[in-house]
Amino acid sequence: MSLIQVKNAAFRYDGKEVVSDLNFSVEHCDYLCIVGENGSGKSTLVKGLLGLKAPHDGTITFGEGLTARQIGYLPQQKESQRDFPASVQEVVLSGTLNSLGFRPFYSRVQKKNALEQIERVGMLPLKNAAFRELSGGQQQRALLARALAATQSLLILDEPIASLDPVAAADMYRLIEEINRNHGVTIIMVSHDPHAAAHEAGKVLHLENHQLFYGTSADYRKSEIGKRFLGGESR
Repeated sequence: MSLIQVKNAAFRYDGKEVVSDLNFSVEHCDYLCIVGENGSGKSTLVKGLLGLKAPHDGTITFGEGLTARQIGYLPQQKESQRDFPASVQEVVLSGTLNSLGFRPFYSRVQKKNALEQIERVGMLPLKNAAFRELSGGQQQRALLARALAATQSLLILDEPIASLDPVAAADMYRLIEEINRNHGVTIIMVSHDPHAAAHEAGKVLHLENHQLFYGTSADYRKSEIGKRFLGGESR
């Protein structure tokens, strides 16, 4: 069974339908990129995948024992969050809050897991550094480690490259691909950049308040929709 199966789903916001005709699945180890212009329904769909918003029509089904609480989520970073007064290790540990239950303190297993995720993103030498003193790229790595601390199977990344310089963006893309390919973590990444999606991800879901395209990135590059948004690129 698919990790996530979306069938005939549609969502409303303030009583108005914002995205509809959603039919796609997410399989184990997929790397799916959701693209579309601002207002196309990407953020609303993400809320649905996270279990924060129910579709008014159709269904979203989780398989393989997955629940919304077991999804690691990296939201768009706001400027106010860049000045967060905590160490890298404390930020990453906060990603395990859903598994704390009624315990008031982090367990040894959770602390070990946090250190493993910090090491996975190449931030171990900075584990005690203040988050607010990191560069933008380093902050995104720390937040990616935080999302990884919450899951063993699925990450949802909302515009993880936004505001990064080209070098840091390329480094983040490389890290995301490594996590997907070498560690078996399924990736759903939201992006406003169809060019990056067509080359970084294995599958593309293109929205324009409804589903314009769902399929492999290779087929997307060859499709009429893909060519229109990629400026004729087909390779």
